[in-house]
Amino acid sequence: MLDLKVLRDDSARVLAAMRRRGDERAMRLVEETLGADELRRRLIRRVEALKAERNAASKAIGEAKKSGEDASAQIEAMRTVAGRIKALDADLAGAETAIRDKLLQIPNLPDPRVPPGEEGEGPTVAAWGAPRKDAVPPHWVLGATHGYRDPGSARLPGGRTPSLDTERGAKIAGTGFPLLVGGGARLSRALVQFMLDLHVREHGYLEILPPLLVSRDSMTGTGHIPKFEDDAYRTDPDDLFLVPTAEVPLTNLHRGEILADEDLPLAYTAHTPCFRREAGAAGRDTRGLLRVHQFDKVEIVRICRPEESEEQLELLTRHAERVLELLEVPYRRVLLPLADLGFANSITYDLEIWAPGVGAWLEVSSCSSYGAFQARRADIRFRPRPGARPVYPHTLNGSALAVARLLVVLLETGFREGKGILLPEILHPYLGFQRLELCR
Repeated sequence: MLDLKVLRDDSARVLAAMRRRGDERAMRLVEETLGADELRRRLIRRVEALKAERNAASKAIGEAKKSGEDASAQIEAMRTVAGRIKALDADLAGAETAIRDKLLQIPNLPDPRVPPGEEGEGPTVAAWGAPRKDAVPPHWVLGATHGYRDPGSARLPGGRTPSLDTERGAKIAGTGFPLLVGGGARLSRALVQFMLDLHVREHGYLEILPPLLVSRDSMTGTGHIPKFEDDAYRTDPDDLFLVPTAEVPLTNLHRGEILADEDLPLAYTAHTPCFRREAGAAGRDTRGLLRVHQFDKVEIVRICRPEESEEQLELLTRHAERVLELLEVPYRRVLLPLADLGFANSITYDLEIWAPGVGAWLEVSSCSSYGAFQARRADIRFRPRPGARPVYPHTLNGSALAVARLLVVLLETGFREGKGILLPEILHPYLGFQRLELCR
């Protein structure tokens, strides 16, 4: 959430930032918020004047009673003033609610480093490895024809045990809910365990196992509500939401708290399934694992002092890149342009990996800094020194990494004609096998 004082004192800069985003609705909301704030301040002045009038009348009534004079006229006048104060207080509460509602709908100010441009026009600022460029079957074919079954374990009817069964997944829950079987399920679990171990043991994060349902306040704190409420899965009548990403519970660990300076920076990691309707993406990339409503993800979150924010974004992004390097997956780091910048994000790096079977670069991680935007919404503060006035820290998070997109690329890049699908060496101890084989 934007700072109302900044909005009021530097409205030209805020409007220019919304213009850079190309967000005309946000520009209107800024103007409306400034109008509501002016009304609020006028109401405050009127209430304060009436309260001063009431206090003076109360004093006069007391003096009249002491001298035996009739104070009925003053008492009636004071009742009238009290009624006007009550009505204005209600108007003031309404104005304050309107201001907060509008502020919650205004996106974050972009970092000056964010370049102009539309979706897909962001510059590549780093790259690692050489993507595979030869012809490869798509992952939905490979997953349906390759698998692994432990000797002696049960199998699906018919004797074949593929890694991916989209038809049965759709039968259970509908499209967008894939079913991983045998070696595919083991591969997903191995990736999660490997990534958590890496982030805890090498990168120093504290592992959290959070609730999978979060409150409306938590979703509001990270900026997912009201902007993306239609994309969320909500329970009724509890008004709880299935987590769209572990960013929500991890960032809200400290909602409403005042931290000490020595607590920072904080670093958390968690694995959760993630649930997203993606209402605006109907019909896009619906085959296999490209765009699903449920997927597993390991998330990393950092909370830091404002002056450390830029350094912390680089650190967090390198932690996500390290996963790809250890998995021997080539990637590129893309700085998102203005038109592709998320609602709450100040600056974002996307990590993209090449899927040769579908011929596309796939986003596997977004590493973002939010400035004080989320901290202000969630009321997370810290004291720079004992006795100092609390200030807002900066929050950052990144996928490290999204499992479904990793599975796509590991299946397609690991395929070798006649040899099955070779899996990264670093996963072999977690898997107990080295390849997915052709189902027979």
